[in-house]
Amino acid sequence: MSSYLSSAYKEFQRYETLGRRTMEQLRDEDLFYQSGEGVNSIAVIVKHLHGNMMSRWTDFMNEDGEKEWRDRDGEFEDTLKSREEIYKLWTDGWNMVFDALEALRESELEAKVLIRGEEHTVIEATNRQLCHYAYHVGQMVQIGRMLKGEGWESLSIPRGKSAEYNQMMKQ
Repeated sequence: MSSYLSSAYKEFQRYETLGRRTMEQLRDEDLFYQSGEGVNSIAVIVKHLHGNMMSRWTDFMNEDGEKEWRDRDGEFEDTLKSREEIYKLWTDGWNMVFDALEALRESELEAKVLIRGEEHTVIEATNRQLCHYAYHVGQMVQIGRMLKGEGWESLSIPRGKSAEYNQMMKQ
């Protein structure tokens, strides 16, 4: 795996972990919390990410990343009912991403792929997805932090602990 692919793979793993660890901290009902009308819950964000991942990464070297079978608008409908359903979509979506990345070769990185008819190199398309997933995982983390309040277990360096963390990293 090229250094670019290895780096991208690690970043996708980082965001999968952030989202999963956020959901693990929350009660079942928190996964469906909406702060207002038309605001996405974590469940809806996961459903949207799943739809995007399945569409973008299925045969992405040969077919447009926006598949005809994708129901993007339906992804924003609140139809999931359980943590198990959410986790299944989360796992299936990320498995699709990781399987596609593992199949890529360095010689394919400059190849052209389509997303909604727009041409991208494989690197550009991968970066586009990485940024998109980071955006939505960030939303999930923010929702989790708001709901957990003081009970939130930091997923990065906790406030007031930067010097301690930096010292630990130097050892």
